[in-house]
Amino acid sequence: MLPDIRDYERLRAAFRWRIPERYNIGVDCCDRWAAVDPGKIAILEVQPDWSIVPVSYGELRVQSNRLANALRKRGVGEGDRVAILLPQGRLVPIAHMAAYKLGAIAVPLAALFGADALSYRLRDCGAKALITNAAGLAKLGQIEEPLPDLELVISADGPDGRADGLARLLEAESDDFAPVDSGPDDPALMIYTSGTTGNAKGALHGHRVMLGHLPGVEMPHEFLPQPGDLLWTPADWAWAGGLLNNLLPALHHGVPIVARPAAKFDPDEALRLMADLGVRNCFIPPTALRMLRAVENPRGRYDLKLRTVASGGEALGAETLAWGREKLGLTINEFYGQTECNLVLASCAAIGVVKPGFIGKAVPGHEVAVIRPDGSICEPEEEGQIAVRRPDPVMFLHYWRKPEATEAKFIGDWMTTGDQGSQDAQGYIRFVGRDDDVITSSGYRIGPSEIEDCLLRHPAVALAAVVGKPDALRTEIVKAFIVPKPGYSPTTELVAEIQGFVRERLAAHEYPREIEFREELPMTTTGKIIRRLLRDAG
Repeated sequence: MLPDIRDYERLRAAFRWRIPERYNIGVDCCDRWAAVDPGKIAILEVQPDWSIVPVSYGELRVQSNRLANALRKRGVGEGDRVAILLPQGRLVPIAHMAAYKLGAIAVPLAALFGADALSYRLRDCGAKALITNAAGLAKLGQIEEPLPDLELVISADGPDGRADGLARLLEAESDDFAPVDSGPDDPALMIYTSGTTGNAKGALHGHRVMLGHLPGVEMPHEFLPQPGDLLWTPADWAWAGGLLNNLLPALHHGVPIVARPAAKFDPDEALRLMADLGVRNCFIPPTALRMLRAVENPRGRYDLKLRTVASGGEALGAETLAWGREKLGLTINEFYGQTECNLVLASCAAIGVVKPGFIGKAVPGHEVAVIRPDGSICEPEEEGQIAVRRPDPVMFLHYWRKPEATEAKFIGDWMTTGDQGSQDAQGYIRFVGRDDDVITSSGYRIGPSEIEDCLLRHPAVALAAVVGKPDALRTEIVKAFIVPKPGYSPTTELVAEIQGFVRERLAAHEYPREIEFREELPMTTTGKIIRRLLRDAG
């Protein structure tokens, strides 16, 4: 969708949205390619033994049509919610394409969710059907409260109690299915917010959300698709970052994508995967990139063929950006968005849009600004709230059954993000922190990102999170939670050393007056640190 113009201002001026009057994600990302070249490879599935099983667009079309027929026979129709609880693999796009072509609403659920998280989401969205596997069924069995709307459960691992076996259902169905004639604003997908600051909300999107993501994918991946491109992300395909930043755009563009489910991110395994398969394009969240830093000489140990690495979900930080240039030999392009309105800011080293400490600039097609509480636009360098102007093809329709929350999300035509930031005179936007994460200490407003980035420069620090702790004298003090690197023991001497390290490099009011060492930090399934839990812990 982005024209091949290697100058940001000219690119932005030339860009035009092309949203058709009738549009269906399932037809676009599956049937369109299957009609032209059914043998074209869509997915490379990596098995537990590291063997590769290719999946074609033809197979995706046949299996998704059969599933759509099976769902329709069992009473699932337009507007019904179909929950999808599966790890990375062919069944995820098969389930999504079936739901889209049926006119239902796909509700992706992360494989790492526990029973309580699943119960809340299944009940909140009123899912009529659930497509899962044995692991998902085990969690479903732990839910004590009834799920009155859930009428159909399908398991990829065969029938089990209340669940029908997926293979048996598909065998009995036709390969042909006539997709609904949907429009771009018809509901297609509901993704729950990550819940970093409260209960997760279901963000309902229309079919246009897939097209709305394309410029924001193409910019950090430096004009994807290019010959030989091959995508991979360790992010769960249930998260917006995995689904809308990677899987669906890859299928739209006909770029193969690698699937390998993993319960936990392993830096060496990730590097091996990228090297063995010749991955060219990755989306790797900042926390995972920081874990990769523990691997010595990654390019020397692994034959990497990376063309682009994109990162988002949290602030990347200048330290990780510098590490990528030195150790990976490329510039990590940061991007920014939310479940409600994703991929609206980005960097792109190929056209010179990159600045350490800043996310990037507005992706062509999106109007992004830093605003005051009254909706007026801040002056350069003035801190305010990052906001996106509507209408915008990537913006959500509304929160599911929460009209008050939807209304509160907007100031006039600006969709607020809850993220504090500032914009410089060149248009670069800097992320300061979530509204709830900004620390007020002795009259100063302190964003956690800069302090966390500084902490990561210390040789003893593997991961770090910074929060404000209530203090009678200063309102709040800066407290750091740190996961130490192997070989470093939590001692009072190390605390003092780290405090001095930050104080010397930032400012006296920014150094962590308290440091608590932990074996791990609480994170969402999307890899974001849940600072709310750290604040509650004191």
